[in-house]
Amino acid sequence: MMKNSLRLALILAAFSALGPFTVDMYLSSLPQIMDFFDSNTSMIQASLTASLLGLGLGQLVMGPLSDSYGRRNPLLMAMVIYILSSIGCAFASNIESFILLRFIQGVAASAGLVISRAIARDRYSGVELTKFISLLTLISNVAPLISPNAGTAVTSFSSWIGVFVTLGVFGLLLMGVTAWGLRESLPVQNRVPHNFMTLLKNYKHLVSDRIFMGYALVNGILFAGVFAFVAGTPFIYQNMFGVSPQLFSILFALNGLAIMLGSQFVKRLAGKWEGRRLLRLGLTLSFISTAALLSVVLLEGTLWMIFGSTFLFAVSIGIVGPVSVSLAMEQHGQMAGSASAVIGSFHYALGAVTSPLVGIAGEHSAIPFGIVIFTTSVLAILSHLVLIRKARTEYAT
Repeated sequence: MMKNSLRLALILAAFSALGPFTVDMYLSSLPQIMDFFDSNTSMIQASLTASLLGLGLGQLVMGPLSDSYGRRNPLLMAMVIYILSSIGCAFASNIESFILLRFIQGVAASAGLVISRAIARDRYSGVELTKFISLLTLISNVAPLISPNAGTAVTSFSSWIGVFVTLGVFGLLLMGVTAWGLRESLPVQNRVPHNFMTLLKNYKHLVSDRIFMGYALVNGILFAGVFAFVAGTPFIYQNMFGVSPQLFSILFALNGLAIMLGSQFVKRLAGKWEGRRLLRLGLTLSFISTAALLSVVLLEGTLWMIFGSTFLFAVSIGIVGPVSVSLAMEQHGQMAGSASAVIGSFHYALGAVTSPLVGIAGEHSAIPFGIVIFTTSVLAILSHLVLIRKARTEYAT
């Protein structure tokens, strides 16, 4: 059983990794791409925004499709589109078509994110679902650590075109895994009719479920703090503290390992501790660590104080992430794809709000960074209190 769970987790983690690889792998190539298309910085940044929009919006489409047609067929379709759009990016003739293809590539990659969570819900429930999602989180968090370096490695012997050819090959491998290594997890009798009114009805049902929305918002708001961390630390570490690119990569990787540490903690305690207790622990740790971070930046503390605070915040993400997803999806097995889509879309929608805010005071001030990340912890706790605990209290009475 454990061997089968690990095999499935590795497969689903590979699909989850498609999003980070799609976003991060080409970042070191941005100057090359700008020169190739004789474009400007804003247009090149638009290609990044387009892929993030595709990843966010695509989940809202791919999730319901997988509820209606099963998990494998939408994944196969998405991987074909991903391969074609990746090759299209490599041979785009102008920046406008490149941006459009990046959006399509993001939509296709979103299938891996949303359907992998839905498959987990198909196969597991309760404590086993929490354990499996924590295992999936543990493995899939390797992707953000290696994807930027993988892009740099490719461009060391190729041009930026090689990055997108490599992504196309990755998509081809995942298409093969889908066709020959992934069994359908959603029986025909459990599928929902596919029409626009059913789609709206399902989303209305999910949005009106206060407990589901509470868990989804707790997850999405805290992950918006992660986006703020990713956007802010390159400038804070390197411009304010003079950290070298090599040391920055190490510090960034350690925060990724902190998320994995939190996920492993959940995996160990799931079944011994109730999921809601684990969630409260994670939220408490996020509040303490982000309050410490805000205090450090206001008092102009050292780099290592900032790093220590963000490390503990990353551990809290590793705890809250798998537990909140498991609790949110537990009661929505028949629309697991749509439920997964709502959860995943919050990451990118809320992350798009927090990322620009960390830089509003310029690249030499960490105060907005501290305020934004602390605010995400406070809002996550409020979501838990107002939506989850209040709703459970009302249902009990």
